[in-house]
Amino acid sequence: MTVVQSMVTIAAVVLGTMVTRFLPFIIFPESTEPPRFVRYLGRVLPFAMSGLLVVYSLRNTAITAAPYGIPEAVALLLTVVLHCWKRNMLLSISAGTITYMVLVQFVFV
Repeated sequence: MTVVQSMVTIAAVVLGTMVTRFLPFIIFPESTEPPRFVRYLGRVLPFAMSGLLVVYSLRNTAITAAPYGIPEAVALLLTVVLHCWKRNMLLSISAGTITYMVLVQFVFV
């Protein structure tokens, strides 16, 4: 890329980031109540995103060949149990990720 192309690309990224950050505050000022549909999306999208991430993470898990998805199952089970027990998303996701990486790197080599 030339210098001009790089500058245009950076400007486009900055503009896109600023628009996506500031537009909700412009469209829905603090003094007005957001529409019911927007409040609904705010309630359901976090759960939909979490489900989508789980499906995306497990989509290439080979259950017909060794290690038969055992590291994924153990990490997923630990994540769910920890989250149900402690209700701390950072703890449950971190523990599940670390457990998966230890299993893949050291146990199921």
